[in-house]
Amino acid sequence: MSTPTTEIDLRHTRGLTADPGATRRGSAGRWWALAVLMMPVLLVSIDNTVLNFALPAISEATQPSGTQLLWMVDIYPLVLAGLLVSMGSLGDRIGRRKLLLIGSAGFGVVSVVAAFTPSIEGLIIARAALGFFGAMLMPSTLSLLRSIFTDRDERRLAIAVWATGFAVGSALGPIVGGVLLEHFAWGSVFLIAVPLLLPLLVCAPLLVPESRDPHPGRIDPLSIALSLVTMLPIVYGIKAVAENGLSLVGLAPVVAGLVFGVLFVRRQKRLTTPLLDMTLFRRGAFSGAVGVNLLSVTALVGCLFFISQHLQLVLGMSPLNAGLVLVPGLGAMIVAGLLVVPVARRVRPSIVVPLALTVSASGFALIALSGGQIDAGGLALAFVLLGVGIGAAETVSNELIVASAPAEKAGAASAVSETAYELGAVLGTAILGTILTASYRSNVILPDGLTAAQQHSAGETLGGAVTVASQLPTDAAAQLLDSARHAFDSGVGVSAWIGVGLVVSAALVGAIALRRAR
Repeated sequence: MSTPTTEIDLRHTRGLTADPGATRRGSAGRWWALAVLMMPVLLVSIDNTVLNFALPAISEATQPSGTQLLWMVDIYPLVLAGLLVSMGSLGDRIGRRKLLLIGSAGFGVVSVVAAFTPSIEGLIIARAALGFFGAMLMPSTLSLLRSIFTDRDERRLAIAVWATGFAVGSALGPIVGGVLLEHFAWGSVFLIAVPLLLPLLVCAPLLVPESRDPHPGRIDPLSIALSLVTMLPIVYGIKAVAENGLSLVGLAPVVAGLVFGVLFVRRQKRLTTPLLDMTLFRRGAFSGAVGVNLLSVTALVGCLFFISQHLQLVLGMSPLNAGLVLVPGLGAMIVAGLLVVPVARRVRPSIVVPLALTVSASGFALIALSGGQIDAGGLALAFVLLGVGIGAAETVSNELIVASAPAEKAGAASAVSETAYELGAVLGTAILGTILTASYRSNVILPDGLTAAQQHSAGETLGGAVTVASQLPTDAAAQLLDSARHAFDSGVGVSAWIGVGLVVSAALVGAIALRRAR
């Protein structure tokens, strides 16, 4: 009788449940489990980019107001970011595989509902529900890798593969979206979830071992509420600043969120079993890796924000061709994430991460030095450099996040990593997007004879200028487009220099905070 008891106790020490099948899974079984866990990763990354291509068709079919369309886009990341920490801790308590299966089933059902929803109000509700179930997916996948791959070298490779899933999905998003919308209705972009999640629901119980915190403690509803009212207003406020500039509408929610954040932290320090163990942040490897992720994702998303517009609105490329320009960079990100694994076995993270991010900084510098006057080939090269550095750095930083946290707290630690990603995505659009918009507004010169509505539209964004130009005589249209494109590119140069600063800051964080990490 002693052997089974010892076996279970040892498994609990690693933060795993007594899963009888887990002891029979060999090396091949672990990699099959990784293949299963890649399905939600691909889904989330594809979903992040594919919806943008369906917005014109959705607008035509549902006739939303500008505010309704904005909420339809924004409600998903708002709910997702607000719930990540809560869901990560919930997975530690009830089981990470169980939470992954619940989230996958819910995400799939709501995706089908969204595909056939006839109204914009229904789509907003469906997108909020997708954010709720989506928050169950990503922390679960990363924390399950922590329990499946106990050998650190294997785990580093597994996390490299996991991280490349985002790059693959991001590359596939524009291509899949373009193909679907060319042949099917806009609802098809939501139905992508079904073929990815059905195999997960079948295979995960067979191939992925369950894991949880063996001593989870009770769930604290007040902590969950505080985490929500911390993240939701902060993310909303940042988005409002990005849309409307500095104003009370944007700053007040951020201040409110920070106040609730202080209350959340104070409560976690008092609880015996907190929703989020704040002592994790005392570990230099953990907090430093989270900082690297936050800053590098901010730079990457901000770069995509202006690159995608430059390719389509300045260089006149179709969405599909613009997406193809980015594919080499995404491929470089994948390759770099895999090749850094053997390097990271021998070289300290405080050396690998800064060196990798220096390559990314050179990509931003290439755009900045051009002053925004850069062709598709130059942007492709810049994005390759960006992808090489960030792909390598994030493989190392993600592995450090899960390795430096206790196994029983893997869900909460993974949720913090995902929250950094979400905040980085929002900040990238807010910081670089705001700078780009401000530069455009101050430099664009509008031709005479425009209506008040046309002046407002063309004076706000490059996309608005392109739309207005299609309504003007040839000479006036050419004059407006030339001015708008030069105004936009002047902002691209400034934004690229900000990108250099963000990536260099991430490199400094890595060099200082990770110096004791091995």
